[in-house]
Amino acid sequence: RPLRRRLARFVHVGWRLAEHHPRAPHWHLFQLGVDPARQGHGLGRAIMEHAVALADADRVPAYLETSNPVNLPFYRRFGFEVLETLSGGGDMPPVWTMLRP
Repeated sequence: RPLRRRLARFVHVGWRLAEHHPRAPHWHLFQLGVDPARQGHGLGRAIMEHAVALADADRVPAYLETSNPVNLPFYRRFGFEVLETLSGGGDMPPVWTMLRP
């Protein structure tokens, strides 16, 4: 039963994310990350600079989701703003949807 409830919450959050996902053309930055052993050397910044440059070249916004509050200031430095904070309930972390116009 606990696994079933957890899975149901996960699916519910997925549906809520889909509802908040932009409909207009945009870049969706999905699953960006740097190996923890390599963090702090500018790799994340390089990835983000490249990603936002591609969105800028296409003249469209960039969208992402994160469940780690530590990431929020990092993404804000690149012009992302929080659109919504979604709670999964229970032991699931919140998910922040972010957009860079």
